[in-house]
Amino acid sequence: MATLRETPRQKMISILYLVLLGMIALSVSSSVLDAFRNLKISLATTAENLQNDINKTMSAFASTKLRDKPERAQPIYAKAMEARTISDSLNNYINGIAGLMEKEGGGYSPGTGDVRKRDNQDIPYRLMINQKRGAELKTRINNTREKLFSLLSDGEKDGVLLPLAANDPPAHQGIKSTWEESNFGDGIPLTAALTTLAKIQSDLKNSESTVIKKIFEEMDRAVLNLDVFSAVAIAPSSYIIQGQPYNAEIFLTASDSKSEPQISVNGQALDVKNGKGIYTVNTAEEGTHTWSGIIKVRQTDGTVKEYSTPMQTYEVAKPSAVVSADKMNVFYIGVSNPVSISAPGIPKDRLKVSISAGSISGSDGKYSVSVSQPGDAHVVVSAETAPGKIQTLSNTNFRIKRIPDPRVKFGGKSAGRLSTIALKSQNKIFAVLDGFDFDAKFTIDRFSLIIMKPHGDAVVLQGSGNTLSGAMESAMANIVGGTRVIFDNIIATGPDGMKRQLDGISLTAE
Repeated sequence: MATLRETPRQKMISILYLVLLGMIALSVSSSVLDAFRNLKISLATTAENLQNDINKTMSAFASTKLRDKPERAQPIYAKAMEARTISDSLNNYINGIAGLMEKEGGGYSPGTGDVRKRDNQDIPYRLMINQKRGAELKTRINNTREKLFSLLSDGEKDGVLLPLAANDPPAHQGIKSTWEESNFGDGIPLTAALTTLAKIQSDLKNSESTVIKKIFEEMDRAVLNLDVFSAVAIAPSSYIIQGQPYNAEIFLTASDSKSEPQISVNGQALDVKNGKGIYTVNTAEEGTHTWSGIIKVRQTDGTVKEYSTPMQTYEVAKPSAVVSADKMNVFYIGVSNPVSISAPGIPKDRLKVSISAGSISGSDGKYSVSVSQPGDAHVVVSAETAPGKIQTLSNTNFRIKRIPDPRVKFGGKSAGRLSTIALKSQNKIFAVLDGFDFDAKFTIDRFSLIIMKPHGDAVVLQGSGNTLSGAMESAMANIVGGTRVIFDNIIATGPDGMKRQLDGISLTAE
């Protein structure tokens, strides 16, 4: 017979129940009675949740399995309904005892949320011991447990543990007592007796739920019927690098453990292990290749059935890789150069990438290249094409160049005429890379400003950064139409850290 195994919540409730019973021997204080009341509420909640779970399980089975496969599901559903009937019988009997105790206890008090005579120790003894209801309840509990177990086959009973049980406790100091005396005997207050009934109902619902779910598992057990076979061929890849072996698995989706299929490809018999044949061919020859497998299975009557795989195709190609700069065909100094790398037929995570000048980082086909000196760089792509074998797939050359000089702009222009108001309203010059795809920034370090009014002397001022100084702004405030505004001797620092002298610009006020 299976033994008791409880959830952590049930273990906690059981331990608390035993502690409270032990405390009764010391005193029946209000706090102890309140503890029994709270435990009874928790047990009732647990039983209600279990009942809801049982209802959902039954409803789900009825709306799916019973509807879709009634012939097979109906006997299983009927057995589950029998478990429910057995459980309901005991549950109703317990409800009757609880109702009798509540009536004798004066009903429930709104103040305590418990029966009014909750500390009364005579009612449980008289109803359960003197009038033999305790012994009857014990018998019904154990009979119910046996009936629930009887619904399961011998194989289904393995590992099934039902908490519902009414066993006499072990002798204490040579004194034996019955199960009913321990739970409803002398010294047990009414609220404790009601809590005991609530615990039995919780254990009952737990046992009912366990049995019903075990019964329903029968529906999900596989019913093997190997009268339909399908031949399957699986190859890791249909694109093969020259020199790599081509592997494929050929097997049946259904098989008989007592038989071993015969498998061949293009008339060549294969070694078969665990119902699978491994097909391996040399791939030294480029091009597209096809093959089909034959699987022969001996039936129980001695006849042999033959099954063919669909035609399989694979391509053998020379080693190759694709390396492309995401934005240009050169690498620029001072910026991150994104590069995409792939090799047909080889997973991206198996690629190994290196560079002869600078550094490269990234993974999964996406990389970033950083370079520092003009010249050339070779990107080498290799891969492990066989266990322990590294094969070079490509060696691609890239030019390394500096970022082109930016154009200096003031008021959005680098030359030509600009209104006097527009010139006076600007206070910064900018170094702009027009048409350059990278996010590269130049910082202006210093510059000269030359202001030449018509028929006047030239004013030459020096500035740092890209912002006009106060003296420059004052001079600009006095320009008139025809004044030439020249920015010259412009020094800027690029993203590569190098300083450059940029071309000057000349604007005419109008």
